[in-house]
This record gives sequence, C-alpha cells and structure tokens, in this order.
Amino acid sequence: MPASLNPRARPIVVAAAQMGPIALSETRADCVARLLEMMREAASRGAKLVVFPELALTTFFPRWWFEADQEVDVFFEREMPGPETRILFETAAELGIGFYLGYAELAHTDAGLKRFNTAVLVNDKGAIVGKYRKVHLPGHADHRPERAFQHLEKRYFQPGDLGFPVWETMGGNFGMCICNDRRWPETYRVMALRSVEMVLLGYNTPNDHTGHPEIDGLSNFHNQLAMQAGAYQNATWVVGTAKCGIEEGSPMIGQSMIVAPSGEVVAMASTLGDEVVVARCDLDLCRIYRETFFNFAVHREPAHYGPITAQKGPVPPTNG
Repeated sequence: MPASLNPRARPIVVAAAQMGPIALSETRADCVARLLEMMREAASRGAKLVVFPELALTTFFPRWWFEADQEVDVFFEREMPGPETRILFETAAELGIGFYLGYAELAHTDAGLKRFNTAVLVNDKGAIVGKYRKVHLPGHADHRPERAFQHLEKRYFQPGDLGFPVWETMGGNFGMCICNDRRWPETYRVMALRSVEMVLLGYNTPNDHTGHPEIDGLSNFHNQLAMQAGAYQNATWVVGTAKCGIEEGSPMIGQSMIVAPSGEVVAMASTLGDEVVVARCDLDLCRIYRETFFNFAVHREPAHYGPITAQKGPVPPTNG
C-alpha cells in the first residue's frame, strides 16, 4: 500500500545483511570487518535497522563433533559486546542504526555454565535492548560419524530460556527468533499476541541435513514458505537473513528476504555471498491486517487450542 493511501503510515527502512561462507580459519575480527562494511552500506541506503545472520561471528561449528569443551568453547562469546565486537556497537551509534546479531553465548547462570544460540537487538544508540535464545534446536546430540556433516545443535546448546519477548524500540514493536524457530507456527503466534510488528530472524540452513533428498531439495521452497506463512498468519513483517554458500564444504541456502504482513516478499537476495537487501516497511500494515483477517480479539477461540500447550507430541485420534 503506497504511503499516500495510508495516513497512519509508520515507515522504517530495514536491511537484511546476508553473509557468504565463514571459513573455519576466519577470526572474529575478520567477521566483524565484514559486518561493519555491510552496516555502513545499509546506513548509506537509508536503513535504520540491519539484521545479521545466526552465528554471524563464526563458521557453523555444529557440523563437527568436538570431544572436549575447550574445543567448542572457542566459538562462544563470554560477553556482548566483547573486545572484538564493541566496534559494531560504537559504529551503530555513530551511524544511528540499530542491528540484530546472532552468536554463540557462553552464559554464567544461577544453574551454572550454559551455552545458548543467541541473538541480541541493539538500538540506534548502540545499546542492547533485548536478548533472545533459540528455543527450537534442530538436529541431534549423539555422534553420527557416518555423516559428512553432522547437525549437533542439541549437543552444543541448551534450549532457550527467555521465551519469545517483544520490545518496543526505534518506533516499533520488534521480536526475534533464530533459524529452526521459523518453521514452528507457535514462534510467530506468541509474538503476535504480544503485538509484534517485525520479527527479526537469522539463519544458517544447510540443504543436505535431513538425509532425505526429496526433502532437502525443497529447502529453498520451505524457507520461503515458512516466513511468508508466519508473516501473513500473524500480520507481521519478517526479516530473514542467511549465512549461505559453500561453507567448509557444506552447502547452505541464501534467500535472505523481507516479507510484508500480506505474506508478500518485498525484497530478496540474489546471491550466495555478502549482500545487503533493503526495503521500506510500513509498520502500520500490521494494524490493517489485524483489524481485518487476523483480528485476534474477535476471531480467535483459544478454548479449543489446549493441546498446543498441554502436550508435546501427537496422540492417537478418537476412535469412530
């Protein structure tokens, strides 16, 4: 909808900053330099918010089996910002641009040391306003050496413990999720019930991870389908940003995209490398869809949704 047709338009220019492969040999400084270059490009194109991928500071290390904690902990951040990442926050403040950053977090909690797949939301003044820890961990925890590339997120991370919060900042209501979260409808619905207007989402998705070619061959289709459905059914913008390309021999999908509350893709990356995709997003479109098709207060019937939270797996149907 053109801004001229909506007197209540609340536009924000947003960038999805896709990353090509990160080699195992690349340092934090190498990765941060790439992120800074894309942040500056996004700002030069008018963006006020830039979304970086999941695990944007390292290669996708869960593809490998590590025996010792010290082997895997080199991929984790002890603090955010830290010595190598502080410049991202300082530059964001100088440019007046916010950002989403995905990384591996080593957290000291009351329950002891925990490892999370994490993202932070940083405002245009360079301050962290929100943290999210990935809830839906894919893959396996056991060693499967017969696989060329394993998917060991369940070994290296604990499920997120912060839920799906939404933050009011930078003129809108923003939520976060990570990679596999995008496939689960509950992810978007919980945030929609908290009035989210834009879901920020980083991912690293290999297209050979299920072992079923008939499924892996549809990875790009499923990626786009999940984000479009989540956006439309919950009347929210979705900004999905990939780390992609052939990383240490593992092929990962791209398709970084910005999806409107209509479910329409308004911008998409065309490469499998570092690429900045920008779109002007009217946050008021969320209100329009929530006053029509998805007026939750009028049309939802939560009394019938009990099984969604009461059980984890399926149960047999009622006998006829």
